[in-house]
Amino acid sequence: MLTNYSEHYLPNGIRLLFMPTDKFKTISMALFLHQELSPDLAARSALLPAVLEQGSRQYPDKLTLQRKLENLYGSDLAADIVKSGERHVMAFSCETPHDKYLGQNGDLLSKGMSVLGSVTGDPLTENGGFKKDYVSQEKNQLIKDIRAMLNDKGTYAYERCIALMCAGERFGTYKLGSIEDYNGIDEEALFNYYKRVFYANPLDLYVIGDLEEQEVLEAAGEAFNFSRSEEQGGLPATEVDRPVTEVRYHEESMTVNQAKLVLGFRTYTAYGDEQYCPLLVYSGILGAFPHSKLFMQVREEAGLAYYVHSRLEKHKGLMVISAGINYQDYGEARDIIDRQLEDMVSGAISDKELDNTRQGLINSLRSQQDSPARLISSHLDGSIGGRTYTAEELIAGIEAVGRPEIQAVAEKIKLDTVYVLRPGKGGDK
Repeated sequence: MLTNYSEHYLPNGIRLLFMPTDKFKTISMALFLHQELSPDLAARSALLPAVLEQGSRQYPDKLTLQRKLENLYGSDLAADIVKSGERHVMAFSCETPHDKYLGQNGDLLSKGMSVLGSVTGDPLTENGGFKKDYVSQEKNQLIKDIRAMLNDKGTYAYERCIALMCAGERFGTYKLGSIEDYNGIDEEALFNYYKRVFYANPLDLYVIGDLEEQEVLEAAGEAFNFSRSEEQGGLPATEVDRPVTEVRYHEESMTVNQAKLVLGFRTYTAYGDEQYCPLLVYSGILGAFPHSKLFMQVREEAGLAYYVHSRLEKHKGLMVISAGINYQDYGEARDIIDRQLEDMVSGAISDKELDNTRQGLINSLRSQQDSPARLISSHLDGSIGGRTYTAEELIAGIEAVGRPEIQAVAEKIKLDTVYVLRPGKGGDK
């Protein structure tokens, strides 16, 4: 399986991870800037990649940039912000076809790398700041995105539960920040933030393709040659072991047709821990698949949920159960959910549930090998979580999980917060 990266450092301290493979007909490049997740910085961190994507000094507007990409046989460029544990990661990616499959030598590695380097390392500026129109435009768009979350009640309920459960922790910060925070960001302040983080924060550059190591190093060194600090600052670790002293209950009303129930748990098991594979299997059996206990018992057997599932936040060590229910069924739905959690602790797990979950997780890991983006994301998780797994290691770990390992994980998991979004005119309880 594809898991082997060679690691190098460019002269300015950017870490380069290169995976040579002839599996794909493309060249995939991705640059990640790591920043601490913080309520004071979240809006700036979300706004920065959006503004940089609008154009650079060499490609001063979206149209010019798009034409350049079209000339590179329809190459794709994207920018995003990712919340991963208590780290806020600015992501910039470029994917271009490989020359060998086009029947000519167009040096698409260097040209694609040059575009990515231009957008991230040589931005368009005016009067000592970013272009005012670009900053204003992207601020308005991100504010719209924050407000639009209200239209997706399931997402809203999830984010509200996380914010309430992790109040006072960095993880409680929404990845786009708050609307109020954008009011204090102008083009000069954002450019000063850009200079600070690109100079001193950790930067990882990933490259995957049928390439030679030396040509990748040369192209990267030329494209990403901007000045950086000789000593990049470290970032604080994600807090995982916060104790639960009491279960907190929050209820909010809104104009909704169905209630949203969200249960937030602390698992005390994060990505780099020895019990990570048992936690994966635990969550899979409980609520990650159509054969899982929650889906079968709450939705299929009792007919009490429009949807129900569990999900993990692998770096923070959280598990969240979400369900769409009729508000009057809250008590019965909670009783059934609680019984499934008790079954996990007691080891009341059928062979079919265990086997199907193992196979589902393994199939997902194997399908990851067919996507450069997922291969990069998997390795990035290892960098953030402090432990890099190969796909083979994770598969072997999942296959080795039995009921005793699941029970050991289950006994550690504590319910922290219950959040209910119910039909009504609006308000909190």
